[in-house]
Amino acid sequence: MQETRTAPARAAIDIGSNTLQLLIARCQGDSLDILVDEEEMVRLGKDVNAHGEISPQKREEVIDILQRYKALAVEHQVESIFVVATEATRKARNSQQFLNAIERAVGVKTQVIGGEVEAMLTFYGASYEYYRQQGAPDPLVVMDLGGGSTELINAQRGKVKWLTSVPVGSGWLHDRYMPSDPPTEDERDLAQVFLKAYMDGTRLKSRPEALIITGGSAKALLKMARAALELGDEVQRLSFMDVVRCDGLLSSLTAGEVARRYGIDEKRAAVLPAGATIIQAVMTRLQLCEVRISTHGIREGVLLAYARHGDDWLATLESHGESAGSKKSTSTGAEMVTETFAETGRRLLSEGARKMGEWRAEVLKNEDVEAVHKMRVASRRLRAVLDAYEDICEPKAFKKVYSWTRELADMLGQARDTDVMIQNLQQREEEAEAEEKEGLNWFIARLRVYRDEHQLALARYLKKLDEQKLLRLIDACLPKEGKRHG
Repeated sequence: MQETRTAPARAAIDIGSNTLQLLIARCQGDSLDILVDEEEMVRLGKDVNAHGEISPQKREEVIDILQRYKALAVEHQVESIFVVATEATRKARNSQQFLNAIERAVGVKTQVIGGEVEAMLTFYGASYEYYRQQGAPDPLVVMDLGGGSTELINAQRGKVKWLTSVPVGSGWLHDRYMPSDPPTEDERDLAQVFLKAYMDGTRLKSRPEALIITGGSAKALLKMARAALELGDEVQRLSFMDVVRCDGLLSSLTAGEVARRYGIDEKRAAVLPAGATIIQAVMTRLQLCEVRISTHGIREGVLLAYARHGDDWLATLESHGESAGSKKSTSTGAEMVTETFAETGRRLLSEGARKMGEWRAEVLKNEDVEAVHKMRVASRRLRAVLDAYEDICEPKAFKKVYSWTRELADMLGQARDTDVMIQNLQQREEEAEAEEKEGLNWFIARLRVYRDEHQLALARYLKKLDEQKLLRLIDACLPKEGKRHG
């Protein structure tokens, strides 16, 4: 440890999809002496998810934070500053303009790293203390739950054997599926359908000896669990039931309430339900009863990588990442998924379309208001599966199916919303005073007229629907020789 304290200080900054993070530390071999550890919630990924680029406001916010981080680095007399950017910057249309603005204003060069390098850095950072323990379980999976992507790394005896990066993170899932505060039951259900569809098609090894999760949402969930479940500040592990119990609280509390009760940044609290949902999905997929939460990740990985590989650290990791990534489609142990990602997608899409079609006759009868609700849920679930497999779908066929599914879901949604309004007004009418009853009955009658008119339009739409044509179009989304996915 004495050697570490005399090593030069270096700084690592991670421009993530949710946060900007600074680490200043002295590094020697596999040891770190951390001097500064800071984090700011920015949500770059929210802009990119909504508009495809980083807004001028977010760019200026990032620059202000980076200038403060640089001042801290100068104050600690760092020898070098490393800045890396991940998924949100990778995806943004104006990525280069964003990076150029940072370099001009702050005087630092930012490296946009790919998913496989991100995974390697996460593994270095999250596992360096783990492997110093006596009798550490092996093999090990490390998961980096970010805002815009999630990295999974399988290692044996400290060596990466397999890794993958998927473009699904806590911020992305929140923006796409769980935007309400707190998320509604319907939103949670769709998010779970999407994640299950994605995980079912991802070739992951079952039951590793240990799973280490890192990232802002994982750390926030641990902080919440310690306080809410009275686990104690020394606890670093969460059971599946711990995660479920926290998720139950997140389903009933607003982000502001979570922030006040558990001392979590409100912006982080807003995306925490999505993060907890992803963690549950991975634990279920890997059949795990417990996970370990690490407070270390990419930034520690950058400094450790530089200590090991010197100025060639990035090129070395890119080479290692490509080598490990090339093994994504090979068997890594027992209980592997027998279908490819594309095969699973074809099956799930076909099943989803058929389940949706099962309610067609009941909706046309217009005798049971729940039939509309059931068909709407089925259509939205089909859209969730489409989202999961969009990256490998044939674009033209995907666009047609997705557009059709969204149009049907919207029509069913209008009918369902009207049904719910009528039911609520009828309940209110039963308890209303005589004067109020007259107005309520008038409103209910108008809504029924609108609902009958909408039913005619919905019936015309459904009668024109050629179910066999739709199934052929869904088959065309994923050709028989679809590429494999990690």
